[in-house]
Amino acid sequence: MNGLALYLVDWGPRLFEAASLTLLLTAAGFGGAFLLGLALEAMRTSRSARLRGFVGCYVWVLRAIPLLIVLYMLYFVLPGIGLTLSPFLAGTLGLVLVHGAYLAEVLRAGMQTVEQGQWEAARALGLSRLLCLRLVVIPQAVRQMSGPLIVALISVLKDSSVCALIGVNELTLTARAIMSESFMPLHVFLFAGLFYLALGWPASLLARAVERRMNSLQGRQPRHLSTSRRPVRLAPLAR
Repeated sequence: MNGLALYLVDWGPRLFEAASLTLLLTAAGFGGAFLLGLALEAMRTSRSARLRGFVGCYVWVLRAIPLLIVLYMLYFVLPGIGLTLSPFLAGTLGLVLVHGAYLAEVLRAGMQTVEQGQWEAARALGLSRLLCLRLVVIPQAVRQMSGPLIVALISVLKDSSVCALIGVNELTLTARAIMSESFMPLHVFLFAGLFYLALGWPASLLARAVERRMNSLQGRQPRHLSTSRRPVRLAPLAR
């Protein structure tokens, strides 16, 4: 036990610094992916068939391609056409592009819980489609999407470890560097796993609390006042 404490004293500062970079990468990736998902969902509600077709193709393609392939294309292929990205920027952009497709499906499922009558009432008041989304649909749907969005955040946190393969000095790459110096893979990756657990566990508890809260609210709401037709499914996040 004392040996583990000594290892933590030795490796702790490097792992803490790497964990902070992991959090930054996760926050940037999730924030960008959420904005991209909103933009894709707004285009999917457009009258333009081309925009709707583009969104459908984008979501289908990006959900089918592994994140690692996207990262390699951004980091190794783009320099061939004169565009060089730093490892952190390439990793963030890769997370945004891939998880934006997943969040577009989460947002679509959440918005489908809002009754069509809400759309019709907003349009009858003269609101544009974008204003309908911003003022009427999204505020009602966000309660249904809270749990899935937290699950998506955890997915971005875990997928940030893949960015180690393009040189982002986050938690996994730092743990691998310490392992190559100490030749103690069990101890090093045990500590790295505990760091990931400490980062992701609060979000998991929050997701469960939100889900219980939403189930409680739906159980107490009168049926004729409910605006939700069905719960949001988490299937779009499964890979």
